[in-house]
Amino acid sequence: MKKSVFTSENPVRIGIIGGGQLGKMLCQEAKRMSMNVVILDPDPNCPAAKLCDDLIVSDFKNGSSLKSLASKSDLITYEIELTNTAVLRELGLKKHKINPSPESLYIIQNKYRQKTFMEKNMIPIPNFAFVNSKEDVIRNAKAYGFPVILKACEDGYDGRGNYLIRSHDDIDNALKYFAGRQCMLEEYVKFEKEISVMVARNMSGQIECFPVAENRHKQGILDRTIVPGRVSDKVKKRARKIACDIMNVFGTAGIFGIEMFVTADEKVLLNEIAPRPHNSGHYTIEAASISQFEQHLRAILNLPLSKPELLSSATMYNILGPEGFQGEYTLKGIKSLFAIPSVTLHLYGKPVTKPRRKLGHITALSSSLTQSIRRAEDASRTLKIVKAKFR
Repeated sequence: MKKSVFTSENPVRIGIIGGGQLGKMLCQEAKRMSMNVVILDPDPNCPAAKLCDDLIVSDFKNGSSLKSLASKSDLITYEIELTNTAVLRELGLKKHKINPSPESLYIIQNKYRQKTFMEKNMIPIPNFAFVNSKEDVIRNAKAYGFPVILKACEDGYDGRGNYLIRSHDDIDNALKYFAGRQCMLEEYVKFEKEISVMVARNMSGQIECFPVAENRHKQGILDRTIVPGRVSDKVKKRARKIACDIMNVFGTAGIFGIEMFVTADEKVLLNEIAPRPHNSGHYTIEAASISQFEQHLRAILNLPLSKPELLSSATMYNILGPEGFQGEYTLKGIKSLFAIPSVTLHLYGKPVTKPRRKLGHITALSSSLTQSIRRAEDASRTLKIVKAKFR
């Protein structure tokens, strides 16, 4: 592989664990700055495959493949948490650069470990408990009050690791759903809004926050993000403080997505942490002075971080695979979408749709937040995902 000309004295080869849409967009930013990129992903046709300089086709947790990635990279980062932290720690001890750190990833990979660490460091969180049995669930549900949420401690994302227990009658089904998996029970927060903050830290300790975003989920998957979030200045200040406190607690480098709940009395509670670029930060590509992807690269390379400025109100809609079919697909309505002012379409290049699979996103801009929401809604209605027709 040819070395990057990013700097003459410090050529940069970025190794990325994961070649999904986040890996693809990281790769686009890295290539814009003439860095070399090596991707590790089990899918030879993953979204980042056509952009990277080298692709290692392998499971994310395969030790020998992770070591191969390290041998081809000056620095390793990741767009997915489902990797082997034991191997990454071993590589770190051998002086391979990995950001965010394997130690941070190890804590965040397990939701119970993550919440315990946050509690220890005085970050505001909902009540939670580790549960081993039906009796544990009953006892803690009684203390918290129904509804409660049973969560798989590991390998759960996009709502697939959560089960809402509305009453005592739901407990058996919830435990059956997660049979054989380590679980925790969490108090259900009666929130008014879901918000998130993208926050970056470099190894010199500089921290910069993006604006507070307002999110709406459907079936546990992000449906839309609205920026600036429609919450009070007091809530925004609290959210940014929590985000900065979390980055100081971890003391690592990279961009993190900090998801939070806002209650009716304006309490702000941490929901979950993503140690990587995040779906709710996609608006930054068009609407901010720097994208979350460039900021992440700056952070992990210990370069000065840019102070993000919101250039426009924005609304981001996810394009999700519809219920009812799985397979090759086509998109209808692109011509009508492009007729809507200040709307950008991002397609991830996934050839097969599945129910609720993230296939792309739409971002609509406007000086008026109301108009950006309307434009995004209009754009999302024009797009239809239909089965591909074969001649």
